[in-house]
Amino acid sequence: MSGHKHSTADGTDPLPAARRREGGRFGVLGQLARADTPAPVGAALLGLIVLVALLAPWIAPYPADGTDATHPLEALLPPSGAHWFGTDEVGRDLLTRVMYGARTSLFIAVAVLAVAAAIGVTLGVVAGYAGGLVRDVIMRITDVFLAFPALLLSLALAVVLSPGITTVIVAIAATWWPWYARLTASVASSVAARGFVDAARCLGVPAPVIVFRHVLPNSLTPVLVQLSLDAGGVILTSAALSYLGLGAREPTAEWGLMVEQGQTLFTTNWWVVTFPGLAIMIAAFAFNVLGEGLRAALDPRRITR
Repeated sequence: MSGHKHSTADGTDPLPAARRREGGRFGVLGQLARADTPAPVGAALLGLIVLVALLAPWIAPYPADGTDATHPLEALLPPSGAHWFGTDEVGRDLLTRVMYGARTSLFIAVAVLAVAAAIGVTLGVVAGYAGGLVRDVIMRITDVFLAFPALLLSLALAVVLSPGITTVIVAIAATWWPWYARLTASVASSVAARGFVDAARCLGVPAPVIVFRHVLPNSLTPVLVQLSLDAGGVILTSAALSYLGLGAREPTAEWGLMVEQGQTLFTTNWWVVTFPGLAIMIAAFAFNVLGEGLRAALDPRRITR
């Protein structure tokens, strides 16, 4: 009969098990797609931004404007069919500049997070596994950095160093690694107390092998979520440093620098500052909602096995 309910020999419904197998097959992607957050929207926006950044030299309408070209006779043209985002004060196409700015901003975000995570995760996993005096020393060092507001410390470091993209990366990474150290230390100390780690110790496995083969891989999930959440903050911080004249310099296309250059023109030539500002907002939004989606998808209380 069409209304008959299929069941197994013990009377249980096989469909939930099938759904669990389906969720396991797709893993995090399946959980992310079903998460009660706008994560798919963030993922789509981020994918578009990354695609634009990678293909900017080939899809930008005026590739030379992404570097050092100038067109004084076309300065401050409003948005039109020839220049969808208008032009800046030296006649460069703003759509092209925004596309090239995506390359710069994403590069800074990836570089900052890679450096900060490499330092913080390494120190954190060592502190979490070793415990005792080693943990206390590492945690006190992180407390010294965390005692200062991150943006103010980044500003201080950027002032000491010469303006440039490298300065932005160093200044931000130097203030963000302590967060990863504390997060990783907390998770690693929990992992180090589990049975399989004790078994490895009993078998005589060297401590470095235990740390980097067993403890570290099992401590990375919250770090990955935090990285996705922090990427938007890095873009905002790097834009702030460039806005203050401490980051990217001309002729580099960078969203914060573009906002700084167009701030005095907002009342008369609104497009110069509006489109790079929207790019910053969209990128930060995409990373934040994607991070929230990953947090929900990787939450062990929500994952069905």
